[in-house]
Amino acid sequence: MAEPESAVEHVQAALGRAPGEELGVTEWFSVDQDLVNRFAECTRDYQWIHVDVARARRESPFGGTIVHGYLVFSLLPHFSYEIGMVPSSIRQAINYGAERCRFPAPVRVPSRIRDRITLLQLEDKGERRVLMTVRHTVEIESEARPALVADTLAMLMV
Repeated sequence: MAEPESAVEHVQAALGRAPGEELGVTEWFSVDQDLVNRFAECTRDYQWIHVDVARARRESPFGGTIVHGYLVFSLLPHFSYEIGMVPSSIRQAINYGAERCRFPAPVRVPSRIRDRITLLQLEDKGERRVLMTVRHTVEIESEARPALVADTLAMLMV
């Protein structure tokens, strides 16, 4: 009789990827001033560099408004769903936080961004739970440096 598959083996088989391998790259996502303004409304972050188009054109070193870094970060779940980061065989997935988050380059408005997601680690936490760590590298179309590099964690219940 074969031993039952471990929770980590189950997740790795369902993903079809091993740590260090890319899980997927999303489609390009357009970020415009309307989205930035709506995010500012939700978060009450009205810093002029994000919402005052005329002033940003005059005074910003970027020549216009830029996207809130946390708006880019808040799109990570959308990007994760788009590539199917959590296999359908997983009973439940819970956001477990972030280990690292950096914003190497500003995202000018308007721009298109996409996420390149890499599996970093699968850690057995017992009771059929697996802590999955992934790296999100959010690229800006026609830019060399990424907008965001973040390592996020999800607790998966197998």
